[in-house]
Amino acid sequence: MFGTSGVRGPVGDVVTADLALDVGRALATDGAETVVVGRDARDSGRMLSRALIAGITECGSDVIDLGVEPTPTVARTVVREGADAGVVVTASHNPAPDNGLKLWTASGRAFDDERNERIAGLVREEAFEFAAHDAIGSVRRVDDARMHHERALRAAVTLPDDLAVVVDLGNGVGRVTADTLHAAGCDVETLNAQRDGRFPGRPSEPTAENCRTACELVATTDADLGIVHDGDADRMMAIDERGRFVSGDALLALFARREAGPGDRVAVPVDTSLLVADVLDEVDAEVTYTPVGDAYVAARTEDATVVFGGEPSGSWIFPAQTRCPDGPLAACTLAAVVGEEGSLASLVDALPTYPIRRDSIRTESKAAVVETVAEITATEFEDVSTLDGIRVETETGWFLVRASGTEPLVRITAEARARDDADALFETALDLVDRARDDA
Repeated sequence: MFGTSGVRGPVGDVVTADLALDVGRALATDGAETVVVGRDARDSGRMLSRALIAGITECGSDVIDLGVEPTPTVARTVVREGADAGVVVTASHNPAPDNGLKLWTASGRAFDDERNERIAGLVREEAFEFAAHDAIGSVRRVDDARMHHERALRAAVTLPDDLAVVVDLGNGVGRVTADTLHAAGCDVETLNAQRDGRFPGRPSEPTAENCRTACELVATTDADLGIVHDGDADRMMAIDERGRFVSGDALLALFARREAGPGDRVAVPVDTSLLVADVLDEVDAEVTYTPVGDAYVAARTEDATVVFGGEPSGSWIFPAQTRCPDGPLAACTLAAVVGEEGSLASLVDALPTYPIRRDSIRTESKAAVVETVAEITATEFEDVSTLDGIRVETETGWFLVRASGTEPLVRITAEARARDDADALFETALDLVDRARDDA
């Protein structure tokens, strides 16, 4: 029921009011006495959040309703209000027909596999504990959550007051980024700032292809950098002053180098570039690998030696502030980096570059395909890791084959220090997936 980022899928098929109602019931039955609820801008979120709240209160627990707010705002509010759990009704970067439910612990971290499975088990078994007629839970509306988020950002990061920043909100709910930068004195120009869950300005996922208009705007103005968010603002990607979309691996390296020092570790998923490990080695720090998914990265940051965690897809976790991927916090931190060190383009160009190839193969049999790849690689390669999917290390580089946690896709990544080697590794991985699909 739960993937790497909660429940997610098409509304009316995978995600229904019945499901939201039962998840609410399960949370209350599982012992969450107070639950913070928020949602992104999708119209379907109205119906789903109402069903969710009905389920929570029907089983005797109370709700703090935030309405439409970014995912990191909701997670921070769970901690600030002393709640037992939080739920965001969102499909994050997925297309408009999708929606979902992502659950947060009292510490503001995504539910782990064990707790997700506990909730899923209660839903499957319909093992709910309903409240008596005079013990139904209450609903309290809170309207200042975003203000508290903005204050926390300004307290956490010393922002420059002389930057020009383009902020592409992607018709999502990440306005707190533009507001915080503007309040600090930055010259902020917004793009796709009208909140609209149909995402008419661009697709929600902040990729280079989807953010071409923002890149052009940055390149043709005097902007020092561009910031782009997804629909619920847990992700943040960037554009340098030349209008170039900055890769997630480069951003991860820049953040890691800023946050880590000797003896520190940075949590990264198994599909992360060698670049990050090399940059950390320069400051006597190191990476620690996790399965792909911000929940796994966040869990690793519970270790006191892990000072930062991130994913190349745009999720950045600063555990000293919050263990929820916080796109606005990442945006403000990057603005501080540019203010302190100068040109973002120069910072990126100074990083070593390694050829890396990524692609996704659509299949309804993703688990069977990956299982077959595992069987093949166990006999054909020597250095194979199954931490998340199948990662194969060779003398020239590595490749990874894994099933997406949220979509019917098998993802392929290959990296080496030379282009020909990266291409060869990618073709090897692609061939393995093709062979496995034929057998699936």
